[in-house]
Amino acid sequence: MKQAKTDRGEGPAGALTTAEREELVRLRRKVREQEQTIEVLGKATAFFAQQRTK
Repeated sequence: MKQAKTDRGEGPAGALTTAEREELVRLRRKVREQEQTIEVLGKATAFFAQQRTK
């Protein structure tokens, strides 16, 4: 009931609509995936940098 009011724009200030909640979940998932990619690329860079010095 509360969420339905929020979705209609009648909820408390700062309350997230269902669409906003879904977007937040999607964006957090994307950030997590990008962080993992950055970590892998960093490890690969370090590995290949070591190989060049040998």
